[in-house]
Amino acid sequence: MAVLPIAIENNEEKFMTILRIDAEARWSDVVVHNQTIYYTGVPENLDADAFEQTANTLAQIDAMLERLGSEKSRILDATIFLASKEDFAAMNKAWDAWVVAGHAPVRCTVQATLMKPEYKVEIKIIAAV
Repeated sequence: MAVLPIAIENNEEKFMTILRIDAEARWSDVVVHNQTIYYTGVPENLDADAFEQTANTLAQIDAMLERLGSEKSRILDATIFLASKEDFAAMNKAWDAWVVAGHAPVRCTVQATLMKPEYKVEIKIIAAV
């Protein structure tokens, strides 16, 4: 965990904390800053179709949010990366079954060449704690 001074006000330092969970040399699994969670999930079920990979990734998001004392209705923003635009309907089917009605985050879906050929989806979220 890194603590960075952000300002000196009336000779008093104020600090903001950056919590990096399961940090490795290249990335952290989760970063928490200013009561905001930053997370990117990728599927574990690499032989599955886009619907199942999306459902698997969303379940990981649920587990991570619960671990940090949050939940999916507190997601502010989601970016979904799809390897193939043909998987858009399957991804949406999994998303629609999962998202909390009335609490959907801002969402963007883009087609991208993902770094592992087996990935059909990758989901990046920002959530309030």
